[in-house]
Amino acid sequence: MSQQAFAALIIGDEILSGKRQDKHLAKAIELLKARGLALSWARYLGDDPALITATLKESFATDFVVFSFGGIGATPDDHTRQCAAAALGVALHIHPEAEAEMRAKENFEITPTRLRMAEFPLGSRVIPNPYNRIAAFSVHQHHFLPGFPEMAWPMMEWVLDREYSHCFHRVREVEQSIVIHDAGESHLISAMERILANHPGLRLSSLPQHIPNVDGNGGVGRLIEFSLKGDAASVEVGMAEMKTNVHSLGFRFEVKS
Repeated sequence: MSQQAFAALIIGDEILSGKRQDKHLAKAIELLKARGLALSWARYLGDDPALITATLKESFATDFVVFSFGGIGATPDDHTRQCAAAALGVALHIHPEAEAEMRAKENFEITPTRLRMAEFPLGSRVIPNPYNRIAAFSVHQHHFLPGFPEMAWPMMEWVLDREYSHCFHRVREVEQSIVIHDAGESHLISAMERILANHPGLRLSSLPQHIPNVDGNGGVGRLIEFSLKGDAASVEVGMAEMKTNVHSLGFRFEVKS
């Protein structure tokens, strides 16, 4: 990949069952966006060791930077540390820095069970935890964070600022949007395809909506929010082409601020 690409794994049965609402995805997008970066993909996984291992084995084979949230505790439903080691074909070991951080905690009894939280795959690096000094770990451009937002989010920021600052704001992208009235997406597909063919670096989105008619007769009207994202010059030209196409098809539009 020409640009460093980022991804997220969000792990836990409690998310998939609806017991807890995920907040990590929106925050990961926010933290990346603030640095001129973007998320390429995200996946939700339950507490299934075989599935977690297979997913990690697949992502370890790519160049993606992956932030994984959840499953690195010491309870029987926490499998992420073990699955990361299995996916890499290495053993778990007690990381000396992680153990030292744990032992530096005041009024904290070190038990064999608690010490499991310092067991990371061989070759891992420590991610310090400013909340409670129970470290997380990085290995092969994968960064394994706790499921607790108050811990995970500062740790993600620490990793980004320490390891990926050279990637920040390297691509100056802009986005323009128009709202097209009364058209269906089928009317506009050919125009969209031509724009992408003429400007292959652009990305587009088409978001249709149905809204009640203002005449109160119970019918619905149609809107399409059409957006182009990319370098400023291409977006400017591509959007001008789309406006011309929309006008020639007999539909009206307005620029979305």
